[in-house]
Amino acid sequence: MSEIKTQNAKDFTDAPLCLSGRGVTKAFGIGEKRKLAVDHVDFDFHEGEFVSIVGESGSGKTTLSKMLLGLLNVTEGQILFRGKPRDISSGRKKREYWKGIQAIFQDPFSSYNVFHKIDSVLLDCINMRGGKHLPKEKKIEMMTEACSFVNLKFAELTNKYPFELSGGQMQRLMIARIFLLRPNILLADEPTSMIDACSRATILDMLLKLRDETGMTVIFITHDIGLAYYISDSVYIMEHGKFVEAGAPDKVMLTPEAPYTKRLISDVPKIHEPWDLSTVDLLQQEA
Repeated sequence: MSEIKTQNAKDFTDAPLCLSGRGVTKAFGIGEKRKLAVDHVDFDFHEGEFVSIVGESGSGKTTLSKMLLGLLNVTEGQILFRGKPRDISSGRKKREYWKGIQAIFQDPFSSYNVFHKIDSVLLDCINMRGGKHLPKEKKIEMMTEACSFVNLKFAELTNKYPFELSGGQMQRLMIARIFLLRPNILLADEPTSMIDACSRATILDMLLKLRDETGMTVIFITHDIGLAYYISDSVYIMEHGKFVEAGAPDKVMLTPEAPYTKRLISDVPKIHEPWDLSTVDLLQQEA
Protein backbone atom coordinates (compact mmCIF):
# COMPACT_ATOMS: atom_id res chain seq x y z
CA MET A 1 0.00 0.00 0.00
CA SER A 2 2.85 2.39 0.80
CA GLU A 3 4.03 2.33 -2.82
CA ILE A 4 0.72 3.76 -4.07
CA LYS A 5 -0.07 7.46 -4.21
CA THR A 6 -3.59 8.84 -4.02
CA GLN A 7 -4.76 10.16 -7.36
CA ASN A 8 -7.47 12.66 -6.55
CA ALA A 9 -7.28 13.62 -2.87
CA LYS A 10 -8.00 17.30 -2.18
CA ASP A 11 -8.31 19.27 1.03
CA PHE A 12 -11.91 20.37 1.64
CA THR A 13 -11.42 21.53 5.23
CA ASP A 14 -12.39 25.11 4.40
CA ALA A 15 -15.20 24.23 1.97
CA PRO A 16 -18.83 24.82 3.06
CA LEU A 17 -20.55 21.91 4.79
CA CYS A 18 -23.38 20.22 2.90
CA LEU A 19 -24.24 17.34 5.25
CA SER A 20 -23.29 16.86 8.90
CA GLY A 21 -24.23 14.56 11.74
CA ARG A 22 -23.96 14.74 15.51
CA GLY A 23 -24.53 11.62 17.59
CA VAL A 24 -26.48 9.96 14.77
CA THR A 25 -27.85 6.64 16.03
CA LYS A 26 -30.18 3.94 14.70
CA ALA A 27 -31.53 1.24 17.01
CA PHE A 28 -33.68 -1.73 16.05
CA GLY A 29 -35.78 -3.69 18.53
CA ILE A 30 -36.58 -2.97 22.16
CA GLY A 31 -35.43 -4.16 25.57
CA GLU A 32 -32.87 -6.95 25.58
CA LYS A 33 -33.27 -7.37 21.82
CA ARG A 34 -32.40 -3.73 21.12
CA LYS A 35 -29.47 -3.52 18.70
CA LEU A 36 -27.55 -0.43 17.66
CA ALA A 37 -26.94 -0.60 13.90
CA VAL A 38 -25.41 2.90 13.91
CA ASP A 39 -23.94 4.03 17.23
CA HIS A 40 -23.59 7.80 17.89
CA VAL A 41 -21.53 8.79 14.83
CA ASP A 42 -20.35 12.30 13.95
CA PHE A 43 -19.42 13.39 10.44
CA ASP A 44 -18.88 16.47 8.26
CA PHE A 45 -19.20 16.18 4.49
CA HIS A 46 -18.18 19.25 2.47
CA GLU A 47 -19.39 20.62 -0.86
CA GLY A 48 -17.56 18.97 -3.77
CA GLU A 49 -15.89 16.37 -1.56
CA PHE A 50 -15.55 12.69 -2.49
CA VAL A 51 -16.11 10.79 0.76
CA SER A 52 -15.79 7.02 1.22
CA ILE A 53 -17.41 5.11 4.08
CA VAL A 54 -15.64 1.76 4.35
CA GLY A 55 -16.72 -1.30 6.31
CA GLU A 56 -17.53 -4.98 6.06
CA SER A 57 -21.05 -6.36 5.77
CA GLY A 58 -22.98 -5.62 8.95
CA SER A 59 -20.84 -2.62 9.91
CA GLY A 60 -23.79 -0.23 9.65
CA LYS A 61 -22.76 1.71 6.55
CA THR A 62 -25.92 0.91 4.53
CA THR A 63 -28.16 1.72 7.50
CA LEU A 64 -26.38 5.07 7.79
CA SER A 65 -26.85 5.72 4.08
CA LYS A 66 -30.60 5.09 4.39
CA MET A 67 -30.78 7.60 7.24
CA LEU A 68 -28.88 10.15 5.15
CA LEU A 69 -31.42 9.64 2.37
CA GLY A 70 -34.35 9.96 4.75
CA LEU A 71 -35.49 6.38 4.14
CA LEU A 72 -34.97 5.47 7.82
CA ASN A 73 -35.76 7.61 10.85
CA VAL A 74 -32.95 8.62 13.18
CA THR A 75 -33.34 7.11 16.68
CA GLU A 76 -31.04 9.64 18.34
CA GLY A 77 -28.88 12.54 17.21
CA GLN A 78 -29.27 15.06 14.45
CA ILE A 79 -28.53 15.36 10.73
CA LEU A 80 -27.87 18.84 9.36
CA PHE A 81 -28.33 19.80 5.71
CA ARG A 82 -26.40 22.91 4.63
CA GLY A 83 -25.76 23.82 8.24
CA LYS A 84 -29.39 23.66 9.39
CA PRO A 85 -31.30 20.81 11.08
CA ARG A 86 -32.81 18.66 8.36
CA ASP A 87 -36.60 18.78 8.20
CA ILE A 88 -38.25 15.89 6.36
CA SER A 89 -41.34 15.78 8.57
CA SER A 90 -43.82 15.82 5.66
CA GLY A 91 -44.04 14.29 2.22
CA ARG A 92 -43.59 17.69 0.58
CA LYS A 93 -40.48 18.49 2.63
CA LYS A 94 -39.04 15.05 1.92
CA ARG A 95 -39.52 15.48 -1.84
CA GLU A 96 -37.84 18.88 -1.63
CA TYR A 97 -34.91 17.30 0.25
CA TRP A 98 -34.60 14.60 -2.41
CA LYS A 99 -34.02 17.28 -5.04
CA GLY A 100 -30.72 17.89 -3.26
CA ILE A 101 -29.70 14.29 -2.56
CA GLN A 102 -29.98 11.26 -4.83
CA ALA A 103 -28.61 7.71 -4.78
CA ILE A 104 -27.16 4.95 -6.91
CA PHE A 105 -27.70 1.54 -5.36
CA GLN A 106 -25.79 -1.74 -5.42
CA ASP A 107 -28.23 -3.76 -7.52
CA PRO A 108 -29.02 -2.07 -10.85
CA PHE A 109 -31.61 -4.73 -11.68
CA SER A 110 -33.87 -3.70 -8.79
CA SER A 111 -33.38 0.05 -9.26
CA TYR A 112 -35.83 0.41 -12.13
CA ASN A 113 -39.55 -0.06 -12.62
CA VAL A 114 -39.74 -2.92 -15.13
CA PHE A 115 -42.83 -1.39 -16.73
CA HIS A 116 -41.16 1.96 -17.54
CA LYS A 117 -39.10 2.42 -20.69
CA ILE A 118 -35.74 4.20 -20.62
CA ASP A 119 -37.31 7.31 -22.18
CA SER A 120 -39.70 7.54 -19.25
CA VAL A 121 -36.88 7.06 -16.71
CA LEU A 122 -34.94 10.00 -18.16
CA LEU A 123 -37.99 12.20 -18.74
CA ASP A 124 -38.94 11.85 -15.07
CA CYS A 125 -35.57 13.39 -14.20
CA ILE A 126 -36.11 16.32 -16.55
CA ASN A 127 -39.59 16.90 -15.13
CA MET A 128 -38.27 16.77 -11.56
CA ARG A 129 -35.84 19.56 -12.39
CA GLY A 130 -38.65 21.77 -13.70
CA GLY A 131 -38.35 20.92 -17.40
CA LYS A 132 -41.81 19.44 -17.86
CA HIS A 133 -42.92 22.10 -20.35
CA LEU A 134 -39.74 22.17 -22.42
CA PRO A 135 -40.13 21.41 -26.16
CA LYS A 136 -39.80 17.74 -27.10
CA GLU A 137 -36.69 18.49 -29.15
CA LYS A 138 -34.99 20.07 -26.14
CA LYS A 139 -35.81 17.08 -23.95
CA ILE A 140 -34.36 14.69 -26.54
CA GLU A 141 -31.24 16.86 -26.69
CA MET A 142 -30.87 16.71 -22.90
CA MET A 143 -31.38 12.93 -22.79
CA THR A 144 -28.88 12.47 -25.63
CA GLU A 145 -26.31 14.57 -23.79
CA ALA A 146 -26.83 12.64 -20.54
CA CYS A 147 -26.42 9.28 -22.28
CA SER A 148 -23.35 10.53 -24.15
CA PHE A 149 -21.79 11.54 -20.80
CA VAL A 150 -21.82 7.87 -19.76
CA ASN A 151 -20.81 6.52 -23.20
CA LEU A 152 -24.30 5.39 -24.19
CA LYS A 153 -26.25 6.33 -27.33
CA PHE A 154 -29.77 7.51 -26.64
CA ALA A 155 -30.84 6.62 -30.18
CA GLU A 156 -30.02 2.97 -29.39
CA LEU A 157 -31.85 3.05 -26.05
CA THR A 158 -35.10 4.78 -26.92
CA ASN A 159 -38.21 2.58 -26.58
CA LYS A 160 -36.18 -0.09 -24.75
CA TYR A 161 -36.72 -1.31 -21.20
CA PRO A 162 -33.88 -1.23 -18.63
CA PHE A 163 -33.86 -5.03 -18.32
CA GLU A 164 -32.76 -5.21 -21.97
CA LEU A 165 -29.42 -3.68 -20.94
CA SER A 166 -26.39 -5.28 -19.29
CA GLY A 167 -25.60 -4.63 -15.62
CA GLY A 168 -22.84 -2.19 -16.57
CA GLN A 169 -25.14 -0.31 -18.96
CA MET A 170 -27.84 -0.09 -16.30
CA GLN A 171 -25.39 1.39 -13.80
CA ARG A 172 -24.23 3.91 -16.41
CA LEU A 173 -27.86 4.81 -17.06
CA MET A 174 -28.22 5.48 -13.32
CA ILE A 175 -25.36 7.99 -13.61
CA ALA A 176 -27.08 9.53 -16.67
CA ARG A 177 -30.10 10.11 -14.40
CA ILE A 178 -27.86 11.88 -11.88
CA PHE A 179 -26.38 13.98 -14.72
CA LEU A 180 -29.91 15.22 -15.50
CA LEU A 181 -30.95 15.68 -11.87
CA ARG A 182 -27.70 17.37 -10.76
CA PRO A 183 -28.29 17.00 -7.00
CA ASN A 184 -26.02 18.62 -4.42
CA ILE A 185 -25.21 15.20 -2.95
CA LEU A 186 -24.89 11.77 -4.57
CA LEU A 187 -24.91 8.72 -2.32
CA ALA A 188 -23.39 5.74 -4.15
CA ASP A 189 -24.00 2.53 -2.17
CA GLU A 190 -21.68 -0.22 -3.50
CA PRO A 191 -22.40 0.85 -7.13
CA THR A 192 -19.60 -1.29 -8.58
CA SER A 193 -19.89 -4.54 -6.61
CA MET A 194 -22.06 -6.39 -9.17
CA ILE A 195 -20.15 -5.51 -12.33
CA ASP A 196 -16.86 -6.64 -13.88
CA ALA A 197 -13.51 -4.97 -13.21
CA CYS A 198 -13.43 -3.07 -16.51
CA SER A 199 -16.91 -1.62 -16.01
CA ARG A 200 -16.02 -0.88 -12.37
CA ALA A 201 -13.15 1.40 -13.39
CA THR A 202 -15.40 3.11 -15.95
CA ILE A 203 -18.13 3.78 -13.36
CA LEU A 204 -15.62 5.24 -10.87
CA ASP A 205 -14.12 7.51 -13.54
CA MET A 206 -17.62 8.71 -14.44
CA LEU A 207 -18.41 9.49 -10.80
CA LEU A 208 -15.21 11.53 -10.53
CA LYS A 209 -15.98 13.32 -13.79
CA LEU A 210 -19.52 14.05 -12.61
CA ARG A 211 -18.19 15.46 -9.33
CA ASP A 212 -15.66 17.64 -11.14
CA GLU A 213 -18.19 18.99 -13.65
CA THR A 214 -21.08 19.67 -11.27
CA GLY A 215 -19.34 20.25 -7.92
CA MET A 216 -21.59 17.75 -6.15
CA THR A 217 -20.57 15.88 -3.02
CA VAL A 218 -20.20 12.13 -3.53
CA ILE A 219 -20.62 9.74 -0.58
CA PHE A 220 -19.23 6.38 -1.68
CA ILE A 221 -20.28 3.36 0.41
CA THR A 222 -17.93 0.42 -0.07
CA HIS A 223 -16.25 -2.60 1.52
CA ASP A 224 -13.23 -2.17 -0.78
CA ILE A 225 -10.58 -0.18 1.10
CA GLY A 226 -8.33 -0.13 -1.97
CA LEU A 227 -10.96 1.65 -4.07
CA ALA A 228 -11.60 4.08 -1.23
CA TYR A 229 -7.91 4.94 -1.04
CA TYR A 230 -7.66 5.58 -4.76
CA ILE A 231 -10.78 7.65 -5.27
CA SER A 232 -11.45 9.59 -2.06
CA ASP A 233 -10.71 12.99 -0.58
CA SER A 234 -11.58 11.66 2.88
CA VAL A 235 -12.24 8.21 4.31
CA TYR A 236 -14.39 7.02 7.23
CA ILE A 237 -13.78 3.49 8.56
CA MET A 238 -16.88 1.91 10.13
CA GLU A 239 -16.98 -1.06 12.51
CA HIS A 240 -19.98 -2.28 14.51
CA GLY A 241 -21.90 0.93 13.85
CA LYS A 242 -19.10 3.30 14.89
CA PHE A 243 -16.51 5.34 12.99
CA VAL A 244 -13.24 3.97 14.33
CA GLU A 245 -11.01 6.11 12.10
CA ALA A 246 -11.43 9.05 9.71
CA GLY A 247 -9.27 11.45 7.75
CA ALA A 248 -7.37 11.94 4.52
CA PRO A 249 -6.66 8.72 2.54
CA ASP A 250 -2.90 8.86 3.11
CA LYS A 251 -3.34 9.32 6.85
CA VAL A 252 -5.91 6.54 7.24
CA MET A 253 -4.29 4.00 4.92
CA LEU A 254 -0.57 4.62 5.38
CA THR A 255 -0.53 5.32 9.14
CA PRO A 256 -3.65 3.54 10.46
CA GLU A 257 -4.30 3.63 14.19
CA ALA A 258 -7.41 1.48 14.70
CA PRO A 259 -6.82 -2.32 14.78
CA TYR A 260 -9.84 -2.78 12.49
CA THR A 261 -8.33 -0.46 9.84
CA LYS A 262 -5.04 -2.36 10.05
CA ARG A 263 -6.88 -5.65 9.53
CA LEU A 264 -8.80 -4.32 6.52
CA ILE A 265 -5.53 -3.19 4.94
CA SER A 266 -3.77 -6.47 5.73
CA ASP A 267 -6.63 -8.39 4.12
CA VAL A 268 -5.96 -6.75 0.73
CA PRO A 269 -4.05 -9.41 -1.29
CA LYS A 270 -0.61 -8.32 -2.55
CA ILE A 271 0.84 -10.19 -5.51
CA HIS A 272 4.46 -9.79 -4.32
CA GLU A 273 3.76 -11.07 -0.79
CA PRO A 274 2.49 -14.39 0.62
CA TRP A 275 -1.17 -14.13 1.62
CA ASP A 276 -1.69 -13.74 5.35
CA LEU A 277 -4.65 -15.94 6.31
CA SER A 278 -4.28 -15.47 10.06
CA THR A 279 -7.14 -12.97 10.15
CA VAL A 280 -9.40 -15.55 8.50
CA ASP A 281 -8.60 -18.05 11.27
CA LEU A 282 -9.25 -15.32 13.85
CA LEU A 283 -12.63 -14.49 12.38
CA GLN A 284 -13.62 -18.17 12.35
CA GLN A 285 -12.71 -18.46 16.05
CA GLU A 286 -14.77 -15.35 16.87
CA ALA A 287 -17.75 -16.82 14.97
